Amino acid sequence: MEESLVPSLKNTFSYDFFIGAAINGGAINGSDTLALDLIRREFNSITPENIMKWEHIHPFPDKFNFEMPDKYVRLGQKNNMHIVGHTLVWHSQLAEWVAQVNDSASMAGLLTEHITKIVGRYKGKIDSWDVVNEALNEDGSLRESIFKEVLGDHYLELAFRTAAKADPEAQLVYNDYNLTHPEKREGAIRLVKNLQENGVKIDAIGMQGHWNLERPTLEEIETSILAYHKAGVKVLITELDITVLPNPWELEGAEVSQNFEGNKFMNPYPESLPDSVQNQLAERYADIFSLFAKHRDKIDRVTFWGINDGASWLNGWPIKGRTNYPLLFDRNYRPKKAYESIMKLKK
Repeated sequence: MEESLVPSLKNTFSYDFFIGAAINGGAINGSDTLALDLIRREFNSITPENIMKWEHIHPFPDKFNFEMPDKYVRLGQKNNMHIVGHTLVWHSQLAEWVAQVNDSASMAGLLTEHITKIVGRYKGKIDSWDVVNEALNEDGSLRESIFKEVLGDHYLELAFRTAAKADPEAQLVYNDYNLTHPEKREGAIRLVKNLQENGVKIDAIGMQGHWNLERPTLEEIETSILAYHKAGVKVLITELDITVLPNPWELEGAEVSQNFEGNKFMNPYPESLPDSVQNQLAERYADIFSLFAKHRDKIDRVTFWGINDGASWLNGWPIKGRTNYPLLFDRNYRPKKAYESIMKLKK
């Protein structure tokens, strides 16, 4: 059968948006052949889960690690995929030495060099860059970070200007979690408008989809898609996974510095997911994808944060050692009921 006719996520939504997955080192270096087969069959976009974060790609002032990023890009090129770069500027997973830069001229030079060298190396190869990641507080104000501390709010403009100069054709994205929350959404829109008013290129908002079985509501998601589109940018769903586990102390979002241990009630499904919850997850994914398809003219890409349940970061966050089931494929790389519910939408 011709590849374009084989039932898959990428073929089912080929006229709507790219379907992507965040991939780890095992898929990139070819050691996880099951993951590699699944990626090639189901997805037409890839995002690197960790290998391009600052601590990995630029661990020392005069050292860049391009071996794994080069392999990642070659994998995407070989399979004719939409290739995402993640992420250029983020307060987390930074190399330790960055925090020692304490004057504005040095920090501006550092940011410029970091972005120019990485984006320039993959000019014309990486299609979309998460330029700045998670720069907002929940109230929509700018988060305190080493970049804001040393450069002030100006660091955002510098980052986007530098990326645009290094590759004028690449899609430039601001990426964050909880962007369906009204105050944070307004903060993101202010960020977009400030860049636009200063003549700075920003093409899209990346709405991280670290959601659960009930929240955000479909109405909150739709309101946000419409608001970002109205602000003049495309919408990307960048890190989609649906946790089925209880959320300790109403913890929300994807703030990776938080961690909670030692409550057995927080790991209710250590062996398998009950059918009732499996059905709930399938219905939730179907509802969300129906909404995405409705707004296909505003959405460029939907990317899952991981290939299958076993590879999901949610097994270790916010409580280590839990067993979560947030994606479309199980620990044996087999499609779940949630996968079938999405595929049925187009039949």
